[in-house]
This record gives sequence, C-alpha cells and structure tokens, in this order.
Amino acid sequence: MATLELVRFRVAAERTEALLAARAAMVEEFRAHRPGFLGARLVRMGADDWLDLVEWRSSADLAASRARGGDTPGVQAFLDLIEEVVVDEKGEIAEVREPAG
Repeated sequence: MATLELVRFRVAAERTEALLAARAAMVEEFRAHRPGFLGARLVRMGADDWLDLVEWRSSADLAASRARGGDTPGVQAFLDLIEEVVVDEKGEIAEVREPAG
C-alpha cells in the first residue's frame, strides 16, 4: 500500500533560497535513484517551518530510502540545511483524490 512520509522541520528564513535549490536536486535524485518514490510536496508553514510530504509505493521503499540517508550530493545538501526535525511520521494512504479542475 502507498505510504506517505510527513516530516516537519525548521530551516532559517535566510536559507530559503538554498533550501529550494537543494530541494529540486534532491527530488531529481530521488526520481533517478530511489525505487518506489512517487512524488513530493514541500509546504511552507511559517518563516522557518516546513512540511515535507513524500509519497512512496510502499513502507518498504520508504525504509530503504531512509537507510540510504544522504548518499547522493543533492540529498545531502538538502539534509544539511535542516536545523531541526520537529515531526517525522509515516502513514498508509487510504484514499486518493484528484485535484478539482
């Protein structure tokens, strides 16, 4: 069953541009090198607070990705910008809705 990874973290506001640049590289590396990666959304919750929503084909794919950590330059650059992880959870996706159009 598809799994949603939810990570809320803090990055100093003055590092926002660096975060967004690193994010783009990380997502591309996930697409190329992390089996089971389906997509991601990054939500700004406040000046320093962010919520990362990452969808995986299964909880096993998420676990395999986490085991790899920052094993590529883009992933490590993104992780290096995080000052504090506030929440790190996962859940199974029970319903999928298409955006209203």
